Amino acid sequence: MTGLLPRHGRPSDLRGRNRPDRAMGVLGSVVDRYLSLVTTLDYAGAAGAADIDRQVDLLVAEKIPVTAGGDVVRLTLRAPDGAELPAWHPGAHLDFHLPSGRRRQYSLCGDHEDRGRYTVAVRRIPGGGGGSLEMHALEPGDLVAVRGPRNGFPFVAEGAALFVAGGIGITPVLAMTRAAHRAGMDWRLVYTGRTRSAMPFLDEIGTWDSSRVFVRPDDEFGTPTGSDLLAGAPAGGAVYCCGPTPMLDAVRAGIDATPASALHFERFGAPPVVAGRAFEVQLASTGEVLAVPAYESALEIIRRRLPGIGYSCRQGFCGTCRVRVLSGTPDHRENRLTPEERREQMLVCVSRADGGRLVLDL
Repeated sequence: MTGLLPRHGRPSDLRGRNRPDRAMGVLGSVVDRYLSLVTTLDYAGAAGAADIDRQVDLLVAEKIPVTAGGDVVRLTLRAPDGAELPAWHPGAHLDFHLPSGRRRQYSLCGDHEDRGRYTVAVRRIPGGGGGSLEMHALEPGDLVAVRGPRNGFPFVAEGAALFVAGGIGITPVLAMTRAAHRAGMDWRLVYTGRTRSAMPFLDEIGTWDSSRVFVRPDDEFGTPTGSDLLAGAPAGGAVYCCGPTPMLDAVRAGIDATPASALHFERFGAPPVVAGRAFEVQLASTGEVLAVPAYESALEIIRRRLPGIGYSCRQGFCGTCRVRVLSGTPDHRENRLTPEERREQMLVCVSRADGGRLVLDL
């Protein structure tokens, strides 16, 4: 699903500084404690149970199209026995373990104060990896296996904020915006998409304060620039952005020209390789050696030979693509694995080798 900020520690701003605005300054320790807490909630809902990695089955209670063409559906999930679900915070997501073996992540977009259900929305992508098609095939009464909720895109409901969402990137932003409204924050939303008919949740968003919301379809306004998206960035406040890579690139390039103090974002799709060097991976199962160019990930190269390899986020967050390293020294570029795990494992979606060859247990 997503490109996410590392789940350990508070996000810094684009200049590499700790966020200086009042919200993060006052609530920084609270956020750190919160992130620690949400990773120790299990499906009994009790703090300290320390088992968000436990897989459970949830019941699909409702399936509703939320775009004109039905390419985006909203799925409501409940515990089969009606039990209360673990608490979550805006920005959180669920890991779905689908019948095919695929694992995908989808942001929670419902009311975080409603402990009786989880809500996600999924856009059908016919030429994608197949996960969205499986999600669209779910029907009320079906059971689906999930883990979580996890949060790598935390929201602090203090100060001022600009929310920028592109297409299905509206899903985590919906929950954030509702929370901002309830907290009495000074907030603005810029929501973009190809056309209005392709943009989910416009019915709900249309009931919000129109002075705070700018719905900006490309066919009406043209493709937005960073300046267009960031025009409402608050002085000393935060920008929360979720959407496709071109949007994130535009926002990241334009943030320095705004008075905002911090940028937090969630990415859909794999990030570009930065400062990569070519290397080789050898598949221990066959002995075959694959060349990984400087501009591609090991995962992409391995997928061409082994299409069934497990992966999900492609950003070093979820851990689905973890493999055992039998020989060689990885260049770890994630925050998921512990120092002990890094001695023998790597995430092939983002981690690399500094030249040379890695022998992987595949």
